[in-house]
Amino acid sequence: MLILGIETSCDETSAAVVEDGRKILSNVVSSQVDLHAAYGGVVPELASRQHLKLIGPVVNQALAEASIKLDRIDALAVTYGPGLPSALLVGLSTSKGLAMSLGKPLIPINHLEAHLYSPFVLNEARIDGPFIALIVSGGHTILAHATGYDGYRVLGQTVDDAAGEAFDKGARLLGLGYPGGPLIDKHAKQGNRAAISFPRGMMGSEDWNFSFSGLKTSLFYHVKKNPDFSLADVCASYQEAILEVLVEKTGVDETKM
Repeated sequence: MLILGIETSCDETSAAVVEDGRKILSNVVSSQVDLHAAYGGVVPELASRQHLKLIGPVVNQALAEASIKLDRIDALAVTYGPGLPSALLVGLSTSKGLAMSLGKPLIPINHLEAHLYSPFVLNEARIDGPFIALIVSGGHTILAHATGYDGYRVLGQTVDDAAGEAFDKGARLLGLGYPGGPLIDKHAKQGNRAAISFPRGMMGSEDWNFSFSGLKTSLFYHVKKNPDFSLADVCASYQEAILEVLVEKTGVDETKM
């Protein structure tokens, strides 16, 4: 069974060929980070135009690297959401056209579910459930309880900004650029993570939801009140406030589930 997968949910154009659900024959990713860096975040219109430009070459490269002709594909899979609507439309339209021309099935994929089950593909050993999954992406922070291959339920998620957004918006406040996570982490390595007591959103709540908008606001006022702040200490303390909440919430008490 050969599957051609296409992903255009945000700022990366990607295509992969997978054999029998586990063996990755090719995985081509074209990033738009440099394109959006000047704007401090992803610009949907620019992202969709770049997807239109790249989707054909990326699919062709994925097939070439897998040494597979398009007519040998048994089915296509494509991200249908969540994501930027205009960006998703490029991948969906391309996949629908290919599926129709080939007379092959088209499988819609929720990309957050793909994050959840990606360890099953990347890990050669079988992973048996149940297990707790923490999904931390640019626009989503979700804690889920998976029973295995056959299902899951969401335990909690962000009520405002996601962790990735907190990194990007924090980096923007600090004048570091985009994407924020790697840049904050780079400076954090030189700083004291206990230097500043930033708030831990919803740390004491009786649920598994997350909140990071208050942390971003706290960073804004700290920088405003302390113009001579240590960038390394601020980055280290800010990153610690995000990571501590993620780690603490992931330590789920199974008796409360």
